[in-house]
Amino acid sequence: MRERKVILRRCDEYEPSVIQGIIKEAMEELGEKPRGKILIKPNIVTANKQYIFDAYTHRDMMEAMVKVLRESYGAGDSITIGESGGIGLPTRMFFAESDYDKLAKRLNVPLVDLNEEELRTVSLKKAKLHKTMLMAKSLYEAEYKIWMPKLKFHIVVDFTNALKLNIGILSHKERFLYHDDRLHEKIVDLLEPGYPDLIVTDAITVGRGFESSPFPHHLGAVMISNDPLAIDVVASKVMNYEPESVIYMREARDRGYGSLDMRDIVITGDVGWEELAERMKGVDSPFQDLQKLDTPIRFYEGTNKETGNICYGGCICSIKGVMGTADRRYEGNLKNARKGAIVMGHYKGDVLHPNEPVVMVGTCAGVEGRLEAGKVVHIKGCPVKVADLMIFGLRHFKMKSPAWDMRNLVLLIYHSIIKAFMQLTVPLRARAKIQRHA
Repeated sequence: MRERKVILRRCDEYEPSVIQGIIKEAMEELGEKPRGKILIKPNIVTANKQYIFDAYTHRDMMEAMVKVLRESYGAGDSITIGESGGIGLPTRMFFAESDYDKLAKRLNVPLVDLNEEELRTVSLKKAKLHKTMLMAKSLYEAEYKIWMPKLKFHIVVDFTNALKLNIGILSHKERFLYHDDRLHEKIVDLLEPGYPDLIVTDAITVGRGFESSPFPHHLGAVMISNDPLAIDVVASKVMNYEPESVIYMREARDRGYGSLDMRDIVITGDVGWEELAERMKGVDSPFQDLQKLDTPIRFYEGTNKETGNICYGGCICSIKGVMGTADRRYEGNLKNARKGAIVMGHYKGDVLHPNEPVVMVGTCAGVEGRLEAGKVVHIKGCPVKVADLMIFGLRHFKMKSPAWDMRNLVLLIYHSIIKAFMQLTVPLRARAKIQRHA
């Protein structure tokens, strides 16, 4: 077994040449030798030129990575950048809004939406939930995988780094599977098909708040490792979480992916994790706890009626997401909302809001107790999609919705049409490629 190593390097600004030097030195220290077809997976879950700037891996990180591969390892044309962005939205829209499309064109690197590629069903041996997975061509053909996460707080699973990044290897057809009270197990299932050879984390600016539209916090570091669980263990300490408290990390440990003990990880570099953790002290992350939000809306968190568990990764996650996005787009949106209530799942107790709207979120949503409301609205789904809440939910609280922003609508329609065309023509493009190589 290779030595589990995490390298922490100071980096106070996004400068490709500086980052390139850091990555090159780290790869030499790790003894990495990229080979064959290389897939680079960044975090581009969302992007918007008006208000979402810190949700995705910075372009300068990607530029530096590509240049290291070409100039130091002779990678040439074997590099592909691939991503599957937020559910229900075309990833190519986020490529455009983050300017990744321009970067890829300038570097002459293929940039692919994993939803627009040929999919192959693969069996997973270690999985608890995903016994099979629809795997995109760029992923199943990859011989060397580089994951480039953006270090951020997460509204449900504490923080997101290497392991959580694997949600973005799923096609949208399977994205919502088990994305409920089983989210932690789902994350670890995906470590089997999405086990990277190298991890390079953008921790220069980290995100706080809703991870898809976060607020920035300067940390000033780049993290590099040859082991996804090891780098997440160190990242948890940097973000001031104990590794044992993070459920998906315990799950990964229990499935044999490695230890959570810091003594089992070799940590090198020019900055210590303790110093980085000190920089993160006192940094709060809004939307991790709905009850702490400054808003007249009251939230009632119920359970998945079938399992009896709090559905933290399902409808509660969707509500946090829509509230986080709406408030990031329009400052004061939550604070100035109309009084009312949101019930997520099956709530055991009273919900008393006479003359106010009560929105039931989720197919299983209900109240086992007294319910008083001026109006009851039920938005179904398991879990409910953020897009549905944006369109049908926010208006009941007189909140502005980013879904009705004219610029966003035009972009969504335009990129959705292209995505639909690309998906319909997958068989034709695959056949044409075979004929070209025949």
